[in-house]
Amino acid sequence: MNPGRIFQAVHTALLTNLLLAIACAPLVLVVLTTDPGRTWPLLVLFAPLGGPALVAVFTVLKSYPSPVVKVFWTAWRTSARRALTTGTLATVVLLVLGVDARWAWGRPIGALVLPMITVAMTLIAVTTLLVLVLLADRPGTRLRDAARAGLHLGVRRWYLSLLSLVTLVLFEALLAARPAIAIGVVASPLLYVVWANSRFTLTPTGRTT
Repeated sequence: MNPGRIFQAVHTALLTNLLLAIACAPLVLVVLTTDPGRTWPLLVLFAPLGGPALVAVFTVLKSYPSPVVKVFWTAWRTSARRALTTGTLATVVLLVLGVDARWAWGRPIGALVLPMITVAMTLIAVTTLLVLVLLADRPGTRLRDAARAGLHLGVRRWYLSLLSLVTLVLFEALLAARPAIAIGVVASPLLYVVWANSRFTLTPTGRTT
């Protein structure tokens, strides 16, 4: 590969990581400076910021090699309202389900309820991710249409959804263990895998560009 193209790819990845950290600054600050096990309410509070930030990252990946900074912040502003709404709804529902799961754990009803909660949380995570990818590919998509497509195709192509979730879990594990490396180095490569896989998940109905 041409050394110039390699340098451009590395530069794009590192700059995108930096912009992602800036866009999620309150969330990143909590992860870097506190014990997430004790400050999880702050993580829940700031988690929706990841919505527009991820849309911006996915737009940068789609638009490569366009100017990173301009593409990122334009996508962030364009998607902010709907992406924040998506992130907030997903966070609230996941929090409620998480509380329910904690209550059911160790109780007789847990054997019945916990599998359903796990499935529901997985579907919400998959659908949310695919909605954010659709908002990056088609900024004018209505949330209702995006959610419907994300849920349908996420379930239909569950094996691709599983790959995306495993990649995100890997990123979150690295973020918990080595946050500086996760945010500064590997965020873009792992998110590229998630984005490319999610776009392929959405292709059966031609919903990506």
